[in-house]
Amino acid sequence: MRIIVAPDSYKGSVSALGVAEAMERGIHAVFPGAQVIKVPIADGGEGTVEALVAATGGRLLHAEVRGPLGEPVQAHWGTSGDGATAFLEMASASGLPLVPKERRDPRLTSTFGTGELMKAALDAGFRKLVIGIGGSATNDGGTGMARALGARFLDAEGQDLPEGGAALARLVRIDLSGLDPRLTEASILVACDVDNPLCGPRGASAVYGPQKGATPEMVQELDAALGVFAHVAAAATGRDIALKPGAGAAGGLGAGLLFFTPASLRPGVSIVLETTGFEALVQGADLVITGEGRTDFQTAMGKAPVGVAAVAQRHGVPVVCLSGGLGEGADEVLACGIDALATTVPQPMTLEAAMSQGALLVEAATARVCRLLKVGMSMRGAGLI
Repeated sequence: MRIIVAPDSYKGSVSALGVAEAMERGIHAVFPGAQVIKVPIADGGEGTVEALVAATGGRLLHAEVRGPLGEPVQAHWGTSGDGATAFLEMASASGLPLVPKERRDPRLTSTFGTGELMKAALDAGFRKLVIGIGGSATNDGGTGMARALGARFLDAEGQDLPEGGAALARLVRIDLSGLDPRLTEASILVACDVDNPLCGPRGASAVYGPQKGATPEMVQELDAALGVFAHVAAAATGRDIALKPGAGAAGGLGAGLLFFTPASLRPGVSIVLETTGFEALVQGADLVITGEGRTDFQTAMGKAPVGVAAVAQRHGVPVVCLSGGLGEGADEVLACGIDALATTVPQPMTLEAAMSQGALLVEAATARVCRLLKVGMSMRGAGLI
């Protein structure tokens, strides 16, 4: 029996590699002779840099940057094994886990640190950048990122706006004269895990604002502010991209990269799967087990498990998605190539307890899934199915 385990990280609990190792232990508890191939993946959020560095035999680097609330944080980025490409992830510099729950306010948080990571890569001589933009704490349209690279965002009196998404309601003019000229020489591939537009009911503020601390009133305020930003940025750049799929990713960082850099957006999981050679690995496999911290309606919009399932489906390999939790709309992924859903939580427990025991819960849940598979195999052997 050949089983591929290709999970994303369980955000804030277990890394993608840690999940894959726990799944392997659970499989071997039931099928000790199974060949298990571990392929830790990511979709542009937390773990993207580590997955790409590992897949290419590259190097992990660190830099101190400005975090979402302006305080210094230690962020990481990486290089490919051939030294040609820099790998970055905004989650490391501007991610939600960097902001304590009691201080989460997407009206104020900024992507400035992500721009500083981009500058660090440019300073190191890289002109080919892959940037993962999932897992943000921000809703600033990528203006913080652009500020770090030399852009200015001005009000009616010609004064620089404060950072954060709410201030964009007062945006009148964008000054791009100081934008880093090295961007014109760069090739920037953005690993994007969603297809949301910038504004509206499926936009950055409405869909992702609440998980970053936005109240319904804040959502309306931020959506209106991004609408102002989209209008002014289109006039300043000649690019009208607010409705482009992925523009609303990472609180509008997708839009900011499209407005102010020569970026192109692609599904993040596709980039990672191509880099890891997943298509070749899945051929001839008997089963794929994927997973993430929480599976819900957002997963079907292009997150990692659906990307894994699309490849497995092409080769007729069944897919089980084992996640830390199942939320509203989780069943939507069953139309995306995933054959079965399971959760790691065996009994009522707090989120904190589940996260603290993440690896153990994954291992036990994987064993439960395998025991069910073993029952199915016995039934088939007896001619009952």
